[in-house]
Amino acid sequence: MSRKAQTALAFELKEEFRLKDVLIRVDLPEATYYYHLKRLENEDPDKALKKDIQLIFEQHDGNYGYRRIHLQLRSNGYIINHKKVQRLMNELGLKSEKFMRKSRYKSYKGTTGKVAENRLNRRFNTPVHLQKLTTDVTEFKCTDGEKLYFSPIMDLSNGEVISSSMSKRPTLEFVLASLEKAIPIIKKDAPYRTTVHSDQGWHYQHNRWVKTLKKHRMFQSMSRKATCADNASMENFFGIMKQEMYYGEDLLPYGELKQRIEAYIAYYNNDRIKLKLAGLSPVQYRTQASQSAS
Repeated sequence: MSRKAQTALAFELKEEFRLKDVLIRVDLPEATYYYHLKRLENEDPDKALKKDIQLIFEQHDGNYGYRRIHLQLRSNGYIINHKKVQRLMNELGLKSEKFMRKSRYKSYKGTTGKVAENRLNRRFNTPVHLQKLTTDVTEFKCTDGEKLYFSPIMDLSNGEVISSSMSKRPTLEFVLASLEKAIPIIKKDAPYRTTVHSDQGWHYQHNRWVKTLKKHRMFQSMSRKATCADNASMENFFGIMKQEMYYGEDLLPYGELKQRIEAYIAYYNNDRIKLKLAGLSPVQYRTQASQSAS
């Protein structure tokens, strides 16, 4: 290995270890290291890496911080420390913007129907596909004073949105539509009986929602009153979604916002990597788990 290559290696390793120990390990005199380092700095040895970091950041509309960019770089073949990615992003002025969360849609109207027990009791994690699902309703403001209501159903095993519905009004039919879309998927692929978790919104207490779950042999689970932490997974998803594609953007007409949300859900399921899924997107994780089990 050339002295120049040894210097580049030592420069990389010093992100994680003491430089003195690194130089001993690679058998490189300190004076030689600094001599070649000065030449490397003039050549900007991280030029290609910086270009790839910038590209990943732009591909994800500035939503990836250094941790996700680090995972994406490793997936692309780089052997690199996350601290270096953070440093280079700081040098490039790349920062994932976060916005303040706005008020959420509240569908609770007291006890208007059946209140189910909390079967999940904040035990959100499961390795089993379609064993635990969660749902809720959130609202978006549109131009001309209109609103868009969004009702997704999420699989807690990988965070994948398996179905959703949108409407200009938060009707019962609108919420039932997302459940009806999910039922064929559940019947086809769920290995065990499914539990569907929600808050105590009037939609989920309604007789038609309760009967639909019973008809298809699904358990119903509900958060306790005014306890957002009982449905933290969905609350977190809504927060991420709005930070990444809604807050800080100009208001859109209903039809355009609907298209943007549909595009975001496709991106979230198929392309957006998650740290807790080992750097995979929800669909990639589910596919890999399915292949490992077969």
